[in-house]
Amino acid sequence: MPTREQVTEALRGVIDPELRRSIVDLGMVRSAEIAEGGAVSVVVSLTTPGCPIRSHFQQAVSERVGALEGVSRVDVGFDVLSDQEKGELQRALGRSGLPEGALAQVKNVICVASGKGGVGKSTLTANLAAALAAEGHSAGALDADVYGYSIPRMLGVEGRPSVNAERKIVPLDGPAGVKVMSIGFFLDADAAVVWRGPMLHKAIQQFLEDVDWGELDYLLLDLPPGTGDVSMTLAQLLPQAKVLVVTTPQTAAQAVARRAAEMAAKVDLEVLGVVENMSGFVTPDGQRFTIFGEGGGQLLADELDVPLLGKVPLSEELRAGADIGTPLVLEAPDAPASQAIRDATRGILAATPQELPVMQAVPAAVAAAGPVSGTELPMAG
Repeated sequence: MPTREQVTEALRGVIDPELRRSIVDLGMVRSAEIAEGGAVSVVVSLTTPGCPIRSHFQQAVSERVGALEGVSRVDVGFDVLSDQEKGELQRALGRSGLPEGALAQVKNVICVASGKGGVGKSTLTANLAAALAAEGHSAGALDADVYGYSIPRMLGVEGRPSVNAERKIVPLDGPAGVKVMSIGFFLDADAAVVWRGPMLHKAIQQFLEDVDWGELDYLLLDLPPGTGDVSMTLAQLLPQAKVLVVTTPQTAAQAVARRAAEMAAKVDLEVLGVVENMSGFVTPDGQRFTIFGEGGGQLLADELDVPLLGKVPLSEELRAGADIGTPLVLEAPDAPASQAIRDATRGILAATPQELPVMQAVPAAVAAAGPVSGTELPMAG
């Protein structure tokens, strides 16, 4: 029969997909009982009764514990953390509240950051989201640039979101196949947002936790310029998020974009890669002009030791498509800028998991120790 310590260790491999921590470390394992004959009963405490990934937890616990030698059956039950337990967990995590499942079915959250304005970050966010949807992946876009919201216009989305029976805001579906949420949906046309930091924090938290995002492969967040309130809020609420850094080729932009990467490192967010925008301009007769310099994206990627996912040329078509709400990757997929954005999209797909992180992956060292099979590849001389 397995020991209690073995069962506990097996449960450490079951991960909360929003908080990205083990259910053991989070104190979500209410009990683990071992009966005669190897029957194991585990009770998991959820943060909310209607947690949409309850079945995922059930499967993960059953698989992890069921793999132990001597286990004949695994019974999984659920209850809900008390208010006091939730308060203790909030304090331990440094959060003002706990997620209630709105992001539980979102597989990957990617924050698109630049450190400064004017580098085309919003345009790239809209086109990357549209490209992901075109590749067959469910995608959403959150306009976290509260002061400079522009994602609705760029994705051609208008209207007022509704509220469902669970009192969650329902994001609007755009013609590009992307779910969209923005402060712009709740304001008069082009109204200015005059808020202090705490109001920003609350707004971003609501957009993440009070919106019914449902099942998404990718949720892209268009971050505001700088490394202030919104960036710190996102780091606190989304410890599992990855950061995509956008820069132009010029040295000044590359130096500022590095600060966005430094912010990510300080709050333990992984930098996924770099995209260089406005990377040269090609005239109709084929001449290329490096209006914003050359090589800044590659230099930044080398400094951060991450891949340069794409070099998007300066394009009038790309700008025009953003203005009328038609992403260029859909309108003209063969355009040079579209091809560069699709290259970046493929880089994102290659670097991100396609499954919910309910179970911890096998450590790399363990996987490397396993048997090797297959055909030996020829090596270049």
